[in-house]
Amino acid sequence: MTAETAAATATATDGTRSTGGRVRKGRRWIERWDPEDETFWRESGERTARRNLVLSVLTEHIGFSVWSLWSVMVLFMGPEYGIDPAGKFFLVAVPTAVGAVLRVPYTFAVARFGGRNWTVFSALLLVVPTVAAAVVMVPGTPYGVFLAVAALAGVGGGNFASSMTNINAFYPLRKKGWALGLNAGGGNLGVPVVQLLGLLVIGTAGAAQPRIVLAVYVPLIVLAAVLAARFMDNLAPVANDTGAAVAAARERHTWVMALLYIGTFGSFIGYSFAFGLVLQSQFARTPLQAASLTFLGPLLGSLARPVGGWLADRYGGARITLANFVAMGLATGVVLAASAVRSLPLFLAGFTALFLLTGLGNGATYKMIPGIFLARAARRGLVGEAAAAAGRRLSGAAMGLIGAVGALGGLGINLAFREAFAATGSGAAAFAAFLVFYVVCGAVTWAVYVRRPQHGAAGAEVDGAAPRPVYADV
Repeated sequence: MTAETAAATATATDGTRSTGGRVRKGRRWIERWDPEDETFWRESGERTARRNLVLSVLTEHIGFSVWSLWSVMVLFMGPEYGIDPAGKFFLVAVPTAVGAVLRVPYTFAVARFGGRNWTVFSALLLVVPTVAAAVVMVPGTPYGVFLAVAALAGVGGGNFASSMTNINAFYPLRKKGWALGLNAGGGNLGVPVVQLLGLLVIGTAGAAQPRIVLAVYVPLIVLAAVLAARFMDNLAPVANDTGAAVAAARERHTWVMALLYIGTFGSFIGYSFAFGLVLQSQFARTPLQAASLTFLGPLLGSLARPVGGWLADRYGGARITLANFVAMGLATGVVLAASAVRSLPLFLAGFTALFLLTGLGNGATYKMIPGIFLARAARRGLVGEAAAAAGRRLSGAAMGLIGAVGALGGLGINLAFREAFAATGSGAAAFAAFLVFYVVCGAVTWAVYVRRPQHGAAGAEVDGAAPRPVYADV
């Protein structure tokens, strides 16, 4: 492929057609995209993919900040707001639930409208919950109004699904673990960043000035949308496939991976939203003291996500995921012990380790998805590009479902904390439930993806070699 040909494929002219036969109008449509072609990737594809990845990270980062906005706003809600800890946990849980549900339509929006176009629209949509929060953040606002405005912040959670679906289409399989981990990790950093901003505002302007946090984000949202409009691209070959969505929903591995993603990402987002409230409710920390600690865990978890993807690329996502759930169980045991003796330093050590492990697990589990569906295609007798195309088709559809179900884990965590604190004044019962769940996730990972298949199972032997795990390398 010549440089001129590569450049021609990088930006299609007006009126190019998608594989679905619809006319794609505009200069920012790429008509041909084949990242598995090493020549194409080297001459033009990698540069284009990297540009889209950088801007995807930026817009998703802001989306996560808006999604987690109420984990910060509740720290500004002193006694004058008249909301008890259980009410605050529920307030934080509402955007989690809305964001999880929105992940399904956001996944399909990329193919319907184009990755660049949807990124611009979904970024601008973040202005609505940000401005609405600025309007209602005063004592005396009815609790129902707070719930409604918190629900609006759920649109920030939907951004993750469209961003990951878009970037998944840009990168070849051999680079997906790194690219998806970097995209998600950079997005996840939106959680500690908004919490750090909350800390800065509380520490300087005081706990009565939540609108300063919100005022910072409005121009950032507009800037991200403008940059996305100027520099991102739409991929015309990406098209919605209802059949693939149905097939992915019928595939048991979609639901197995959704369960594991509840354990990793559900834990990350649930703990991120709840950490400050747990410190205030269980250890009587002031808003400033809580805010000074809450950002560290989400920060480490976000930075660890690309590392988890890299480790999965190198050693196999299933192996890393299994080891990660074992470690998460041990860290939860430390948190339980700290709760029993009311040791804040030990509690912080265990909780910080949990955050770090959720990030590693996020990267590893998400890397598994394309590999699993490629392996499934190969076991059906497909080879080469046919297997790669079948794997991409189902993994792209599955990611939306897995991401949506996984995010619901954050809702479960906040509701568990709400019930535990309402009943006992402590989060120990909730942590005990989480420990049991991590044990279940570890057992499922081992049974489905790591243990060696029984003698004679498909894929157990290759050219007379010794039996080996079918999915352990994904």
